Amino acid sequence: MKILVAVDGSSYTKRMLAYLAAHDEWLGDQHEYTVVHVVPAVPPRAAAALDKAVLASYYEAEAEKVFKPIRTFFTKQKLRANFVTKVGHAADSIAAVAAKGNNDLLVMGSHGHGTLGNLVMGSVATKVMAHCQTPMLLVR
Repeated sequence: MKILVAVDGSSYTKRMLAYLAAHDEWLGDQHEYTVVHVVPAVPPRAAAALDKAVLASYYEAEAEKVFKPIRTFFTKQKLRANFVTKVGHAADSIAAVAAKGNNDLLVMGSHGHGTLGNLVMGSVATKVMAHCQTPMLLVR
């Protein structure tokens, strides 16, 4: 099974990883894992003033802050994973990676704000569900 794991480095990501570790059916070398993190884009006017190498280095460093503990998690579980960094809007980018990768499952943590909270604040998980054809496992 091809499993896409969307992460943001929050406590919700940690809770989702703990859930995966506690359920043998989601972890194992029979699965192929891709871990995706979306770094918010630097505003266009600021990005235009920066050297492209500096900007790329910034995006890479921001992603690595999130990926480092997740790499440790996968190493402890004796699993390999492909790590993918995207730049832009989280929900759109995650849905695009899920569609392009022909994944069987998308796993992500959810803040669990509820309907009223989603109306006021929005929810990446809700937006991904609206734009994604891949089955999702949301961990709250």
